[in-house]
Amino acid sequence: MRLIQTTGTDPEIFFADEQQIPPYAIISHVWEEEEVMFQDMQDPFKRKNMKGWSKIVLACELACSEDWDYIWFDTCCIDKSSSSELSEAINSMYRYYSKAEICYAYLADMQSGLSRSSNSGLHVCKWFTRGWTLQELIAPKTVIFFAKDWEKIGTKASLQEILTEITGIPSDILLSRADLSEMSIAARMSWAAGRQMTRIEDRAYLLMGVFGVFMPMIYGKGEHAFIRLQEEILKVSDDHTIFTWKEKETMSWRLMKPLFCLMRLLSCSSLSCVESSPHRTQRLPI
Repeated sequence: MRLIQTTGTDPEIFFADEQQIPPYAIISHVWEEEEVMFQDMQDPFKRKNMKGWSKIVLACELACSEDWDYIWFDTCCIDKSSSSELSEAINSMYRYYSKAEICYAYLADMQSGLSRSSNSGLHVCKWFTRGWTLQELIAPKTVIFFAKDWEKIGTKASLQEILTEITGIPSDILLSRADLSEMSIAARMSWAAGRQMTRIEDRAYLLMGVFGVFMPMIYGKGEHAFIRLQEEILKVSDDHTIFTWKEKETMSWRLMKPLFCLMRLLSCSSLSCVESSPHRTQRLPI
Protein backbone atom coordinates (compact mmCIF):
# COMPACT_ATOMS: atom_id res chain seq x y z
CA MET A 1 0.00 0.00 0.00
CA ARG A 2 1.39 3.37 -1.01
CA LEU A 3 1.02 6.35 1.31
CA ILE A 4 2.18 9.95 1.17
CA GLN A 5 4.56 11.03 3.90
CA THR A 6 3.36 14.30 5.40
CA THR A 7 6.37 15.25 7.53
CA GLY A 8 8.96 16.14 4.88
CA THR A 9 9.57 19.41 3.09
CA ASP A 10 7.58 18.04 0.14
CA PRO A 11 4.95 15.27 0.07
CA GLU A 12 6.57 12.04 -1.11
CA ILE A 13 5.30 8.53 -1.83
CA PHE A 14 6.04 5.94 0.86
CA PHE A 15 5.53 2.22 0.31
CA ALA A 16 4.09 0.51 3.38
CA ASP A 17 4.34 -3.23 3.96
CA GLU A 18 0.81 -4.69 4.07
CA GLN A 19 1.69 -6.40 7.35
CA GLN A 20 2.95 -3.19 8.98
CA ILE A 21 0.83 -0.34 7.69
CA PRO A 22 1.29 2.71 9.95
CA PRO A 23 -1.65 4.83 11.13
CA TYR A 24 -2.79 7.07 8.29
CA ALA A 25 -5.32 9.70 7.30
CA ILE A 26 -7.23 9.44 4.03
CA ILE A 27 -8.75 11.96 1.64
CA SER A 28 -12.19 11.89 0.02
CA HIS A 29 -12.81 14.36 -2.79
CA VAL A 30 -14.26 14.89 -6.24
CA TRP A 31 -11.67 14.67 -8.99
CA GLU A 32 -11.03 17.92 -10.81
CA GLU A 33 -8.76 19.10 -13.62
CA GLU A 34 -5.07 18.23 -13.43
CA GLU A 35 -5.16 15.82 -10.54
CA VAL A 36 -1.67 14.55 -9.70
CA MET A 37 -1.34 10.90 -10.71
CA PHE A 38 1.23 8.34 -9.55
CA GLN A 39 3.50 8.98 -12.55
CA ASP A 40 3.30 12.75 -11.97
CA MET A 41 4.65 12.28 -8.46
CA GLN A 42 7.94 11.11 -9.98
CA ASP A 43 8.49 14.53 -11.58
CA PRO A 44 8.87 17.25 -8.90
CA PHE A 45 8.73 20.10 -11.43
CA LYS A 46 5.65 18.84 -13.26
CA ARG A 47 3.61 18.04 -10.15
CA LYS A 48 4.17 21.45 -8.60
CA ASN A 49 2.70 23.10 -11.68
CA MET A 50 -0.47 21.02 -11.68
CA LYS A 51 -3.74 22.35 -10.22
CA GLY A 52 -4.18 19.29 -8.04
CA TRP A 53 -0.83 19.72 -6.27
CA SER A 54 -2.11 22.34 -3.83
CA LYS A 55 -4.82 19.92 -2.67
CA ILE A 56 -2.18 17.33 -1.81
CA VAL A 57 0.05 19.85 -0.06
CA LEU A 58 -2.75 21.34 2.05
CA ALA A 59 -4.14 17.93 2.97
CA CYS A 60 -0.66 16.85 4.05
CA GLU A 61 -0.24 19.99 6.14
CA LEU A 62 -3.58 19.32 7.81
CA ALA A 63 -2.73 15.69 8.52
CA CYS A 64 0.71 16.62 9.84
CA SER A 65 -0.79 19.27 12.15
CA GLU A 66 -2.97 16.54 13.65
CA ASP A 67 0.05 14.23 14.08
CA TRP A 68 -0.70 11.88 11.20
CA ASP A 69 2.57 11.11 9.43
CA TYR A 70 0.90 9.51 6.43
CA ILE A 71 -2.08 10.14 4.19
CA TRP A 72 -3.65 8.20 1.30
CA PHE A 73 -4.85 9.78 -1.94
CA ASP A 74 -6.76 7.84 -4.57
CA THR A 75 -5.15 9.92 -7.31
CA CYS A 76 -1.43 9.39 -6.74
CA CYS A 77 -1.19 6.34 -4.46
CA ILE A 78 -2.37 3.91 -7.15
CA ASP A 79 -0.45 3.14 -10.34
CA LYS A 80 -3.44 3.11 -12.67
CA SER A 81 -1.30 2.07 -15.61
CA SER A 82 -1.21 -1.40 -14.02
CA SER A 83 -4.54 -3.18 -14.48
CA SER A 84 -3.74 -5.68 -11.73
CA GLU A 85 -2.86 -2.95 -9.25
CA LEU A 86 -5.96 -0.95 -10.15
CA SER A 87 -8.17 -4.03 -9.70
CA GLU A 88 -6.60 -4.82 -6.33
CA ALA A 89 -6.98 -1.20 -5.19
CA ILE A 90 -10.66 -0.99 -6.16
CA ASN A 91 -11.38 -4.28 -4.40
CA SER A 92 -9.52 -2.97 -1.34
CA MET A 93 -10.95 0.56 -1.38
CA TYR A 94 -13.59 0.02 1.28
CA ARG A 95 -10.96 -1.51 3.55
CA TYR A 96 -8.57 1.39 2.94
CA TYR A 97 -11.22 3.83 4.16
CA SER A 98 -12.41 1.70 7.06
CA LYS A 99 -8.85 1.22 8.34
CA ALA A 100 -7.96 4.93 8.14
CA GLU A 101 -7.69 6.76 11.45
CA ILE A 102 -9.48 9.76 10.00
CA CYS A 103 -11.00 10.79 6.68
CA TYR A 104 -10.90 14.35 5.36
CA ALA A 105 -13.81 15.00 3.00
CA TYR A 106 -12.89 17.98 0.86
CA LEU A 107 -15.87 19.78 -0.71
CA ALA A 108 -14.27 22.03 -3.34
CA ASP A 109 -17.58 23.72 -4.23
CA MET A 110 -18.67 24.48 -0.67
CA GLN A 111 -18.22 28.14 0.19
CA SER A 112 -16.66 28.78 3.59
CA GLY A 113 -19.13 31.45 4.63
CA LEU A 114 -21.97 28.94 4.45
CA SER A 115 -20.13 26.49 6.66
CA ARG A 116 -20.34 28.81 9.63
CA SER A 117 -23.89 30.09 9.23
CA SER A 118 -25.79 27.19 7.69
CA ASN A 119 -25.16 23.75 6.27
CA SER A 120 -27.80 24.19 3.58
CA GLY A 121 -25.03 24.47 0.99
CA LEU A 122 -24.20 20.82 1.51
CA HIS A 123 -27.24 19.75 -0.50
CA VAL A 124 -25.77 21.06 -3.75
CA CYS A 125 -22.20 19.84 -3.30
CA LYS A 126 -20.97 17.53 -6.05
CA TRP A 127 -19.40 15.28 -3.43
CA PHE A 128 -22.84 13.88 -2.58
CA THR A 129 -23.63 13.08 -6.23
CA ARG A 130 -20.53 11.02 -7.00
CA GLY A 131 -20.51 7.25 -6.81
CA TRP A 132 -17.23 6.51 -5.06
CA THR A 133 -17.94 8.90 -2.20
CA LEU A 134 -20.73 6.59 -0.99
CA GLN A 135 -18.31 4.11 0.56
CA GLU A 136 -15.99 6.94 1.54
CA LEU A 137 -18.78 8.28 3.73
CA ILE A 138 -19.82 4.95 5.25
CA ALA A 139 -16.53 3.12 5.79
CA PRO A 140 -14.37 5.49 7.89
CA LYS A 141 -14.84 5.71 11.64
CA THR A 142 -14.38 9.48 11.57
CA VAL A 143 -15.07 11.87 8.71
CA ILE A 144 -14.37 15.60 8.89
CA PHE A 145 -15.81 17.83 6.18
CA PHE A 146 -13.93 20.84 4.84
CA ALA A 147 -15.02 23.68 2.60
CA LYS A 148 -13.23 25.10 -0.43
CA ASP A 149 -10.48 26.88 1.53
CA TRP A 150 -10.13 24.01 4.03
CA GLU A 151 -12.32 25.60 6.68
CA LYS A 152 -13.87 22.89 8.84
CA ILE A 153 -17.61 22.40 8.28
CA GLY A 154 -18.29 19.61 10.75
CA THR A 155 -17.94 15.89 11.34
CA LYS A 156 -19.96 12.87 10.32
CA ALA A 157 -21.31 12.79 13.86
CA SER A 158 -22.19 16.48 14.14
CA LEU A 159 -23.79 16.54 10.67
CA GLN A 160 -25.55 13.17 10.89
CA GLU A 161 -29.09 14.54 10.45
CA ILE A 162 -28.36 16.49 7.28
CA LEU A 163 -26.19 13.68 5.92
CA THR A 164 -29.07 11.24 6.35
CA GLU A 165 -31.42 13.74 4.71
CA ILE A 166 -29.13 14.11 1.70
CA THR A 167 -28.05 10.49 1.24
CA GLY A 168 -30.91 8.45 2.70
CA ILE A 169 -28.41 6.49 4.80
CA PRO A 170 -29.61 5.95 8.41
CA SER A 171 -27.48 7.66 11.05
CA ASP A 172 -26.91 4.31 12.78
CA ILE A 173 -25.09 3.13 9.68
CA LEU A 174 -23.17 6.39 9.26
CA LEU A 175 -21.97 6.25 12.86
CA SER A 176 -21.32 2.49 12.86
CA ARG A 177 -23.96 1.84 15.51
CA ALA A 178 -25.47 -0.78 13.22
CA ASP A 179 -23.87 -3.26 10.83
CA LEU A 180 -24.36 -2.92 7.09
CA SER A 181 -25.59 -6.50 6.96
CA GLU A 182 -28.64 -5.43 8.99
CA MET A 183 -29.85 -3.38 6.03
CA SER A 184 -31.65 -5.06 3.15
CA ILE A 185 -29.97 -5.35 -0.23
CA ALA A 186 -32.61 -3.10 -1.79
CA ALA A 187 -31.96 -0.41 0.84
CA ARG A 188 -28.22 -0.46 0.28
CA MET A 189 -28.63 -0.31 -3.49
CA SER A 190 -30.96 2.65 -3.12
CA TRP A 191 -28.14 4.68 -1.53
CA ALA A 192 -26.28 4.57 -4.84
CA ALA A 193 -29.30 5.55 -6.94
CA GLY A 194 -28.71 8.65 -9.00
CA ARG A 195 -25.00 8.89 -8.20
CA GLN A 196 -22.81 9.73 -11.16
CA MET A 197 -19.92 7.67 -12.48
CA THR A 198 -17.46 8.34 -15.26
CA ARG A 199 -17.61 4.71 -16.40
CA ILE A 200 -20.74 2.56 -16.45
CA GLU A 201 -18.99 -0.40 -14.87
CA ASP A 202 -18.11 1.60 -11.78
CA ARG A 203 -21.81 1.66 -10.82
CA ALA A 204 -21.24 -1.93 -9.79
CA TYR A 205 -17.69 -1.70 -8.50
CA LEU A 206 -18.47 1.12 -6.07
CA LEU A 207 -20.90 -1.19 -4.25
CA MET A 208 -18.57 -4.13 -3.69
CA GLY A 209 -17.45 -2.94 -0.27
CA VAL A 210 -21.00 -2.09 0.77
CA PHE A 211 -22.01 -5.70 0.10
CA GLY A 212 -18.75 -7.33 1.14
CA VAL A 213 -18.10 -9.02 -2.20
CA PHE A 214 -15.10 -9.06 -4.50
CA MET A 215 -14.71 -9.50 -8.25
CA PRO A 216 -12.14 -8.70 -10.94
CA MET A 217 -12.35 -5.36 -12.71
CA ILE A 218 -13.45 -5.75 -16.32
CA TYR A 219 -14.10 -2.59 -18.32
CA GLY A 220 -15.76 -2.41 -21.70
CA LYS A 221 -18.71 -4.65 -20.78
CA GLY A 222 -21.01 -1.85 -19.65
CA GLU A 223 -24.10 -2.94 -17.68
CA HIS A 224 -22.81 -6.51 -17.48
CA ALA A 225 -20.68 -5.45 -14.49
CA PHE A 226 -23.86 -4.82 -12.51
CA ILE A 227 -25.11 -8.29 -13.41
CA ARG A 228 -21.86 -9.76 -12.10
CA LEU A 229 -22.28 -7.79 -8.88
CA GLN A 230 -25.78 -9.15 -8.32
CA GLU A 231 -24.58 -12.67 -9.01
CA GLU A 232 -21.85 -12.28 -6.38
CA ILE A 233 -24.36 -10.93 -3.87
CA LEU A 234 -26.67 -13.89 -4.49
CA LYS A 235 -23.80 -16.24 -3.60
CA VAL A 236 -23.51 -14.84 -0.08
CA SER A 237 -27.02 -13.61 0.72
CA ASP A 238 -30.54 -15.03 0.81
CA ASP A 239 -32.09 -11.56 1.07
CA HIS A 240 -34.80 -11.60 -1.57
CA THR A 241 -35.17 -7.83 -1.68
CA ILE A 242 -32.56 -8.05 -4.44
CA PHE A 243 -35.44 -9.26 -6.61
CA THR A 244 -37.36 -6.05 -5.99
CA TRP A 245 -34.59 -3.56 -6.70
CA LYS A 246 -35.07 -1.49 -9.80
CA GLU A 247 -33.58 1.98 -10.00
CA LYS A 248 -34.77 2.40 -13.58
CA GLU A 249 -35.72 0.09 -16.42
CA THR A 250 -32.03 -0.35 -17.16
CA MET A 251 -30.37 -2.87 -19.43
CA SER A 252 -29.01 -4.70 -16.38
CA TRP A 253 -32.55 -5.28 -15.07
CA ARG A 254 -33.80 -6.52 -18.44
CA LEU A 255 -30.87 -8.92 -18.73
CA MET A 256 -31.16 -10.15 -15.16
CA LYS A 257 -34.94 -10.61 -15.20
CA PRO A 258 -34.90 -14.23 -16.46
CA LEU A 259 -32.30 -15.13 -13.83
CA PHE A 260 -34.40 -13.49 -11.11
CA CYS A 261 -37.45 -15.45 -12.20
CA LEU A 262 -35.49 -18.71 -12.09
CA MET A 263 -34.01 -17.87 -8.69
CA ARG A 264 -37.48 -17.17 -7.34
CA LEU A 265 -38.70 -20.58 -8.44
CA LEU A 266 -35.65 -22.35 -7.00
CA SER A 267 -35.21 -20.48 -3.73
CA CYS A 268 -38.64 -19.50 -2.50
CA SER A 269 -42.29 -19.99 -3.20
CA SER A 270 -43.31 -16.45 -2.37
CA LEU A 271 -41.89 -13.05 -1.51
CA SER A 272 -43.38 -12.91 1.96
CA CYS A 273 -39.86 -12.25 3.27
CA VAL A 274 -39.78 -9.10 1.20
CA GLU A 275 -43.15 -7.94 2.44
CA SER A 276 -41.91 -8.18 6.02
CA SER A 277 -38.73 -6.20 5.38
CA PRO A 278 -38.80 -2.68 6.86
CA HIS A 279 -36.56 -1.50 4.01
CA ARG A 280 -38.37 -3.11 1.09
CA THR A 281 -38.85 -1.33 -2.21
CA GLN A 282 -41.89 -1.65 -4.48
CA ARG A 283 -42.53 -5.21 -5.64
CA LEU A 284 -41.91 -5.67 -9.34
CA PRO A 285 -44.08 -7.72 -11.68
CA ILE A 286 -42.40 -10.71 -13.26
